[in-house]
Amino acid sequence: MTSLTVTMPVAAPSPVAAAPAVLGPRIIIGLVGVLLAVLVSGLNEMVTKVALADIRGGLSIGYDEGTWLVASYTATSVAAMAFAPWCAVTFSLRRFTLCAIGVFTLLGVVSPFAPNYESLLLLRTLQGLAGGALPPMLMTVALRFLPANVKLYGLAGYALTATFGPGLGTPLAGFWTEYVGWQWTFWQIVAPCLIAMVAVAYGLPQDPLRLERFKAFNWRGLLLGFPAICMLVIGILQGNRLDWFESDLICALLGGGLLLLLAFLINEWSQPIPFFKLQMLGIRNLSFALMTLAGVLVVLQAVVIIPSGYLAQVQGYRPLQTAPIMLLAALPQLIALPLVAALCNLRWVDCRWVLGIGLGMLALSCIGGSQLTSMWIRDDFYVLQWLQIFGQPMAVLPLLMLSTGSIHPMEGPFASSWFNTVKGLAAVIATGVIEALTTARLHFHSTMLVDNLGNSPLAERDSAGLAHRLHEQALVLTSSDLYLCMAGVAVALILLIFWLPTRIYPPRAPT
Repeated sequence: MTSLTVTMPVAAPSPVAAAPAVLGPRIIIGLVGVLLAVLVSGLNEMVTKVALADIRGGLSIGYDEGTWLVASYTATSVAAMAFAPWCAVTFSLRRFTLCAIGVFTLLGVVSPFAPNYESLLLLRTLQGLAGGALPPMLMTVALRFLPANVKLYGLAGYALTATFGPGLGTPLAGFWTEYVGWQWTFWQIVAPCLIAMVAVAYGLPQDPLRLERFKAFNWRGLLLGFPAICMLVIGILQGNRLDWFESDLICALLGGGLLLLLAFLINEWSQPIPFFKLQMLGIRNLSFALMTLAGVLVVLQAVVIIPSGYLAQVQGYRPLQTAPIMLLAALPQLIALPLVAALCNLRWVDCRWVLGIGLGMLALSCIGGSQLTSMWIRDDFYVLQWLQIFGQPMAVLPLLMLSTGSIHPMEGPFASSWFNTVKGLAAVIATGVIEALTTARLHFHSTMLVDNLGNSPLAERDSAGLAHRLHEQALVLTSSDLYLCMAGVAVALILLIFWLPTRIYPPRAPT
C-alpha cells in the first residue's frame, strides 16, 4: 500500500516479487499459524524471565548466571530479526518459517535436561536465534498475502505481539511455577508450536529456492551487524548489574558494539542487496513510526514492570497474584485491536489523531499511577489497566499503518527488518532505562529519607522495623517517579505528531 501524501521514487529491483494477494482459507490458516508461533516465541522469553528465580532454584545456578541466560537469549533473538527476512526470501518463506519453529521447539524441549550451566546457556542462545527469526515472518506474510482492504487487520495481528503477548508472561509464569513445575516454563511452547507448524505447512504457499542469492550475499554486513547487535543488547541488559561504565566489560560491549554498528550501517548504504535499506529512512512517515515505536515500547514495558515490581516488593505478591491486573489489559486486546483496525480503515479517520488519543490514554494511566502509596493493592491498579485496553492498540496500530503505508509493497522485507529490529532493540533499551532509573531514584529517595530522619528518636527505638519501612517508602516513591517519567515520554510523543508525520489513508476504504 502506498501513501497518498508522500511521493515515492521508483523502487529499486526488489529481492522478492510480491505475490498477488488472494485471500482464502488457506492463507488465513497460514497467517494464524505464523501469529501463534510469534506469540509463543515472545511468551517463552517473558515467562522464563519472570520465573527465573524458580528456574535457578531448579537448576541450582546463581543470580549472575541467570542474568546471562536472559541476556544471551535476547541478544541472538534481536540479532536474528535483522537478518531473517533475507533468509526467508532465499530459502522461501514457508520453508524457513517451518525450520525456525521446529528448531525453536526442539531446543525448548531439551533445555530442562541440560547437564550443566554451559550447555543450558548454549541451548538458550540458539533458541533465541530461532525465536527471533519468527516475528519478521508475521509482518512479511501480512504485507505480502493480505488484500488491501484487510491489510490493517493483519497488521493488528502483528500488534498483538506488543500489546497482548507481554501481559500473559506473568500469569503463565505464576501458573507453571505454582502448580506444575518450573520445567513447564520451557515446555509450554510444544503444543502451540506443533499446531503452528501444521497451520504454516498447510496455509502458506511454497516459493522456489533462490540459492543464487548467495553469490551476492552481504557477508561483510553479517559479520559486522550480528556481533554489533549482540554486544549492544548484552551490554544494556548487564549494564545495571555491573554498574554501567564502571565496568570494563560494559564499556567494551557498548563501545565495541557502537563501532561495529557504525561500520555495519556504512556498509549497508552501498550494498546492492542490503539487510537494511538505509535510504528508506528518508521516508518521513517511516522514520517517525520507527522513532515513536521505540518510545511507545518503553512506555508499554514500564506499565508491565512497574505494577508487578511494586506489588512483589512492597506487598509481597507472587506472580500468580499479580496475574489479574496483567490479564485485564492483555485479554481485551483480542477485541480492542480489531476495533481499532476497523476505525483506522475508515477513510475519514486520520490515524494520527488515533495515535494521539492512544498516547494520551497511556499518559493519563501513568499520571494516575504516579499517585500510588504504600497502601495500594492489586485492586487499585484496575482503573489504570482499563485506560490501557484501548490506549495500547491505539498507540501501536497507527504506527504500523504510517510505516507500511508509505513504502512500495516490494520493499516489504526491508520494512520488516527495520520495524522488527527497532522493536527488539527498543524493548531492550526500555529494560535498561527502567532498571537504571529505578536504581538511581531508589538511591536518591533512600538517601533523602535517611537524611530527613536525622537523629529522630524513632531511629533508636526500632531500627530494624524502621529500615524496612524506609526501604518500602523509597520503593513507592521510585515507582511514582517512573510513572511520571513514562507520562512525560507519552506527552513528548504526542507533540511529535503535530510536525513530523503526514496524513496517510487506509489502503482501501471499506464500502
